Amino acid sequence: MSRRKIWNFTPALPIKTAPYFDWPLRPLVSALYLLRSWNPVGWRCMTLIAAVITWVFFTPDISQAHSLSLAWIGPIWMRNFVLLFALAGGLHLWLHSFARQGDRERYDLRPMGRGVRAFHFNHQVWDNMLWSFVALQFWTFWECLIYWAWANGYATRISFETHPVWFLSLILLLPIWAGLHFYWLHRALHTRLLYRRVHAWHHKNINTGPWSGLAMHPVESFFLMFDTMIFFILPAHPIHVIFLLFHHGIGAPVSHAGFESLKLGRTRLPLGDFFHQLHHKFFDCNYGTWETPWDEWFNTFHDGTDDGNHLITERRKTLLRSEKSP
Repeated sequence: MSRRKIWNFTPALPIKTAPYFDWPLRPLVSALYLLRSWNPVGWRCMTLIAAVITWVFFTPDISQAHSLSLAWIGPIWMRNFVLLFALAGGLHLWLHSFARQGDRERYDLRPMGRGVRAFHFNHQVWDNMLWSFVALQFWTFWECLIYWAWANGYATRISFETHPVWFLSLILLLPIWAGLHFYWLHRALHTRLLYRRVHAWHHKNINTGPWSGLAMHPVESFFLMFDTMIFFILPAHPIHVIFLLFHHGIGAPVSHAGFESLKLGRTRLPLGDFFHQLHHKFFDCNYGTWETPWDEWFNTFHDGTDDGNHLITERRKTLLRSEKSP
């Protein structure tokens, strides 16, 4: 099947992963690539800015976390609720309900599912909103658990003033750590037992929208943000915790938006993730992120081209033959 019959829009193909793990190593290329990934109007930089603002203005004093109380947990839950519903809801209204951008840079032209029995309420968006709300509980749980651990001396909290080099280094490393966690969790979810009982809930969304990002089985949404447990080992600051959780809590709605970018007048903001969009279309490819090498190393990388389609199809046939053989 021709690529043009599958997608309404694609970025420049073939898509490529980051050069950080190329061999032989290319330090200068990797450094320049890293700098570009921190484009001031790009998703990553804006996420970090949002994390800083969230910490400074919308996070209770960590000293309150010594004991469990709604006095400090409640504001964090409400802040995360507002963030999720404003971002996912706003993107859905702008891009899908009101279609203010039309089909410009939209990957898949099919509408969100209605009258589809696979979804709760027979409605894809309502189903997705329900399970995103469930994921919100785990987002708040993991964040509050780290604050509680800091307040009670079970983990080490740092500041920029005392550890500036480590503070900045950890910010650069966290996206790669998130990609490592996501890949191996994702591979586990695609094993036969877990896929059928857990991950299939998320894959009902073959065509995705902003609410699809966190629409998953509660077991999956619980472990999606389990990577924050790294802060029981590594000294960190609340900005690091919020930044990492934002990769999931608001990163998933953005990356599943179904559009390559958001156009606001003359401003173009990077939005969707075609790397992951390919996973929703073809299921057994691109389990990780473009910033980690695992898909290339384990032969599950799809570069978006017709050759990539053929590679995945042939690999499927090989797997089916091996399953049928005695």
